[in-house]
Amino acid sequence: MQKILITGGLGQVGSYLVDRLCNIAEVTVLDNYSSTTREFVPEGVKVVRDDILSQCAREMVLQNDVIIHTAAQISVAGSIEDPLFDARNNVFGTLNLLEAARSSDISRFVYFSSAAVYGNPEYLPIDEAHPQNPLSPYGASKLSGEKYCLMYNKAFGVPTVCIRPFNIYSPRQNPSNPYSGVISKFMEQVKNNRSPVIFGDGSQTRDFVSVHDVVELVLLAIENNRMEGEVFNAGTGTSTRIDALAEVIIDIYDADVHIEFKDQRSGDIIHSYSDISKARSIGYRPEVKLADGLKAFINGQ
Repeated sequence: MQKILITGGLGQVGSYLVDRLCNIAEVTVLDNYSSTTREFVPEGVKVVRDDILSQCAREMVLQNDVIIHTAAQISVAGSIEDPLFDARNNVFGTLNLLEAARSSDISRFVYFSSAAVYGNPEYLPIDEAHPQNPLSPYGASKLSGEKYCLMYNKAFGVPTVCIRPFNIYSPRQNPSNPYSGVISKFMEQVKNNRSPVIFGDGSQTRDFVSVHDVVELVLLAIENNRMEGEVFNAGTGTSTRIDALAEVIIDIYDADVHIEFKDQRSGDIIHSYSDISKARSIGYRPEVKLADGLKAFINGQ
């Protein structure tokens, strides 16, 4: 049975990976409890409370066959307030794990990056070759982690795969995350019979992808050798207008509310959605339709 280490395994994506993998592998979670979204884990899963910058983290890499690295400082606003803290976690934390992996015999190192590496789109849909011009220290740190992963693959043979998720959503997501938190905010407003608030005219577009589809891409990354040393978008390849998203949520709750529009915020990206042709070429097939995913979201699934 494979031994899998999931960093950030108590967070949004990490916790779903734990749920999916714990029945087919020996799963260990490394988490510092800084942004925990669940308190309990399935029976048989070992949880180590420590930091990815620690010597303990390096030792845990040596004890496992697969490393799935989801732990990160994820706040864009936080990265702007304290770029050094952001870099210590996202750059040096990743480098600490990679350096351990360099002297280990792991079969895969899956790194979670972010669509934030792209910055303002120069064309749509956004493929992996799109220029990377991050607009925040967070985006820059995630891109740096990617570059280290790709370099460690080429220079040292570490079997890395980089995943660039677009707008992941799930009931365990952090509502303060500007890339996916809009769903949580709309849900909270509508279920309390308040108008969902949109900044702008609602024509902005995003690519909302269910965490369950992202998990399936990670499973492919673990097993498919053609993915080694490569970067893959994790999205649906479909753009959704923000006003359409709000309307779907209003319909799901059958709420008697109307969308409230406010002035657009400066710096907001207007349109963004992924080209997932590369991921499709290795078997990735996003299955969860947005309306179905939102209903499951309400049911806590």
